[in-house]
Amino acid sequence: MSDNEPFEVVDSSGLTDADWAEINRLQRVYKEGGKEALNEAMAALAKDPIGFIRVVGAFFPDMIKKMIHDALDQEGISEEDLRETLAEIEDRGQRH
Repeated sequence: MSDNEPFEVVDSSGLTDADWAEINRLQRVYKEGGKEALNEAMAALAKDPIGFIRVVGAFFPDMIKKMIHDALDQEGISEEDLRETLAEIEDRGQRH
């Protein structure tokens, strides 16, 4: 990404108001300081991994999906394993 490329949201699904505030801040940082300033702002955002995934995923959804998939593969967790775990968690939540 060069300093003059647009930095736009591609997938806005599931974003909170706080996510939008961070997205607006990142876009402002990029517009005013370019790629280097954006990289610094994203490094700071990475201290909140969940927020980072949501916000960066809005800009680069395919990249985030691949990163998550690769990390799960590295840990030996299949998509089916993950679906079963999520179903168990949802089931426990419905029983309480």
